[in-house]
Amino acid sequence: MKYYAIIVAGGSGNRMQTETPKQFLLLNNLPVLMHTIRAFAQSDAQPKILLVINTEQQGYWRRLCEEFNFRIPHEVIDGGSERFYSVKNAIDFIEEDCVIAIHDAVRPLVSKQLIDHCFAEADLKGNVIAAVQSSDSVRTLKNNKSAALKRDEIYLVQTPQTFKFSILKEAYTQDFTTSFTDDASVVEAVGYEINIIEGERNNIKITYPIDLELAELLLKR
Repeated sequence: MKYYAIIVAGGSGNRMQTETPKQFLLLNNLPVLMHTIRAFAQSDAQPKILLVINTEQQGYWRRLCEEFNFRIPHEVIDGGSERFYSVKNAIDFIEEDCVIAIHDAVRPLVSKQLIDHCFAEADLKGNVIAAVQSSDSVRTLKNNKSAALKRDEIYLVQTPQTFKFSILKEAYTQDFTTSFTDDASVVEAVGYEINIIEGERNNIKITYPIDLELAELLLKR
């Protein structure tokens, strides 16, 4: 089976209180995005890596690759106006049957073991997403009324989200709607049940300044 990794790097630095998009911020003296790509390059699956990035950021990325002597092979794909269109552009680039992992550029601490587990399970079941059970109590708030949810039924979704090519190809023929919050929601909308495997607590998403500090600590450990 052939494997692909689609790394989605469309985010801005808004919540990081910085002008530099968070995928380009330094983590242990290397841009966050390079850690993420390296994790997939080190996996047993050895996927072909497709980096989806906004056209206006591609020149900056090329300069970073030169500056840090970053030589891991990857194909750069033009990003879209929404994550949905970014992923669709990458899927349209692929022309062979394969298993595809889609991963946030700003989850740089994903382990080789989780990546390979996701590829293997998606190969067997058609799709699989990494998620961790909520360790906090969870409530909904609607019309100013809050209600408790059963914590053991709540999972916090991560990436990789991994699918057989045929399933993704079918799902991404749909028109975009705002209810598509991740790739699993796109696939679910055409009738597939989504399989969950245990993610990793360390597989954090770099969203706020504190996340970058935590990632530094985890890497040093």
